[in-house]
Amino acid sequence: MARGGGSAWRRQRGLALASALRRARLTLHASPFYRWRYSGQMPERLLIAPTDLRTADPTIAHDIYAGRFVFAGEVIEVSGYSVFEIEPPSDAWAERLHGFSWLRHMRASDLALSRENARALVDEWIRFHRLHGPIAHAPEVAARRVLSWLANTPLILDGCDHDFYRRFMRALVRQIRALRRIALDVEPGLPRLRVKMALVAAALSLSGEVRFVRQATRWLEQELDRQILPDGGHVGRNPAAVLETLVDLLPLRQAYTARGQQPPAALLGAVDRMMPMLRFFRLGDGGFARFNGMGETQLGLLATVLAYDDARGAPLKSAPHSGYQRLEAGETVILVDTGPPPPPAYSREAHAGCLSFEMSAGRQPLVVNCGVPGPLAVELRRLARATAAHSTAALNDSSSCRFARGEGGDRPILSGPTHVEIERREDHAGIVLIAAHDGYVARYGIRHERRLMMSPYGDVIEGLDGFTSPSGGTAGKGGKDGFAIRFHLHPTVRASRVKGGNAVLLALPDGSAWEFQTTGPEAAIEESIQLSDVRGSRRSEQIVVYGRALHQASVRWRFRRIAGPQPRRSGGARENGDELPL
Repeated sequence: MARGGGSAWRRQRGLALASALRRARLTLHASPFYRWRYSGQMPERLLIAPTDLRTADPTIAHDIYAGRFVFAGEVIEVSGYSVFEIEPPSDAWAERLHGFSWLRHMRASDLALSRENARALVDEWIRFHRLHGPIAHAPEVAARRVLSWLANTPLILDGCDHDFYRRFMRALVRQIRALRRIALDVEPGLPRLRVKMALVAAALSLSGEVRFVRQATRWLEQELDRQILPDGGHVGRNPAAVLETLVDLLPLRQAYTARGQQPPAALLGAVDRMMPMLRFFRLGDGGFARFNGMGETQLGLLATVLAYDDARGAPLKSAPHSGYQRLEAGETVILVDTGPPPPPAYSREAHAGCLSFEMSAGRQPLVVNCGVPGPLAVELRRLARATAAHSTAALNDSSSCRFARGEGGDRPILSGPTHVEIERREDHAGIVLIAAHDGYVARYGIRHERRLMMSPYGDVIEGLDGFTSPSGGTAGKGGKDGFAIRFHLHPTVRASRVKGGNAVLLALPDGSAWEFQTTGPEAAIEESIQLSDVRGSRRSEQIVVYGRALHQASVRWRFRRIAGPQPRRSGGARENGDELPL
C-alpha cells in the first residue's frame, strides 16, 4: 500500500461511521417516538418577519398559479391535484419544492391572487406533511423552509382566517422544535450553519422565547467561529459559501436590531470579514472564480449583498487562511488556488485544483477552470473535481487529492497537499507569486512548483511550472513522471496556432487578442468543456503542454496581449515583447 493509504482508509472509515451515527440519530428524532416532544404550548404570536435578500421574479408566481413548477432545471405541470402528492422527478427538484424559497416570487407579484395561492400551497403541505418523504424533512431543507415561511408571513397570513393561522403556527413551531432537537447532529458545513441560522431567526421572530434566543445565539456563535476563517473565507473553501452565508446572516443582523438586541460579536465580526471576500473572488466579468464547488455566480444576488458593504474598498491581495491569492494590474485579474484541501468533514464540494488559476482581461474571462454541473450530472460532478478539470499541472493522469470511495459526486477528500509554500513580491517590475505543493510527493516523489509574474500593466503574464524531487533524488517513482499542464479557455475564446505552431493566438469577443507561447514541448489545442449548474455545459478548448519530469524539469510559458486597448506607459517601462525575470 502506498504511503498514506492506510491513514486515508482510516479517515474514510471514520467519516462513514460518523455519517452513519448522524443518520441514525436523525432517523430516531424523526420517528413517532419523538414526535410528541415537538408538540406543546405555542407562542402567542410572530413579532417580526426576517428579510429575504434573494432576488425575486414575479413571472414565476404566474407559472406556479398555472400549476407549472420549474426547479433544478426540470419542469412539472400539475392539474387538478396537489404538487405535494406527485412523485418528484429528482431529489434536487424535491429539495427546491419543499424548501419553499419560491414563495418570494409570489410575494414580489403583490397580487391578492398570489397571496391566496401561497396560503393554499402552504396549507396543502401542512395537510400532507406526514406523507412527505425523507427529503422534505431533511435538516437543511427544513431549515430553508422555516426561513422561507418566516420571511413570507406577510404574504401567507395576510387575510387568513383563525383556523389557518392556528394550523400554520402549529406546523411552524413543530418544525422549529424538531430542528432544535437535531441541530447538533446535522452534517458539518453549510447544512449545520443554515440550521442554526434558521433557529436564530425563529427564536427572534416568536414571542416569549428569551431562553431560546440565548441558546440559538450561542450555537450560531460557535458555528461561525468554526466555519468562518479569519480572512473571511469559508472552511470548505467554496467561494459560493461566503455569498450563501451572508444572504442569511445579514437579515439576522437586522432581526436582532428589530428586537432591540445587540447582534452578537461573532455575527458582526463574520459579516465584516466576509464582505471583502465578495470582491476578492470577483473576476473582470463580475462573477466569482470557479474554485472548489463554485458554479455560476448569481450576479443579481451578489449585487444585492454588496449593497450592504459600507466599506466598498479595493479587494484584498491575498486570503492566506482560505488559501487564495489575487494578482491584479491594469485590467487583468488572476486568482490562484494556493491552499490545501479543507478538513475531510467539510470537503464534499472541494476540488483537487491546487495551484490552478483563473484569469480575466478586462471584462472577458480568458483562462478558467471547468466549473461544476447541475446536481443531476453525478458523473460530471466527479470529473469536475479532478485536477485535469483545472488550469494547473496534473501528473500521470491523476489528481493531487484522493477522494473517498463510493457513489455520488460529493465524496469527501481523504488526502491531498498537506503543505503549500507561498512567496509573494511586488515592486516596480510587477507582481511575482511563487507557490509549491506536495500533493504528488507520496505517490510519485514529485513536487509541483508554479511561478507567476504579472507585468505592471497586466499585459504580460510569465509562468513557470517546475517538477522536482523534494528529497534531492530523482523525480518520478518507478518512471511515473508524465505531466500535463492545462489552461482551460472560456467558451467565448477562440484559439488557433500561429508562428508555425509554436504559439497559440487567443481571440476574445471584445476584439482583443492574446498570444500564448511556451518553451520546450509544443502546446496542443484540445477540446474542453465549461460546466454550469445554470446554463448547462458548453463546448470550449484548452491548451495542454505535455512532458516528462525526468527529461524536462520545468516549462516556461507566457500570455501576452497583442491586440486591444494598450495601457499608457511611462518612461523606462517594459515593452510587451520583453521577457520578465522569474
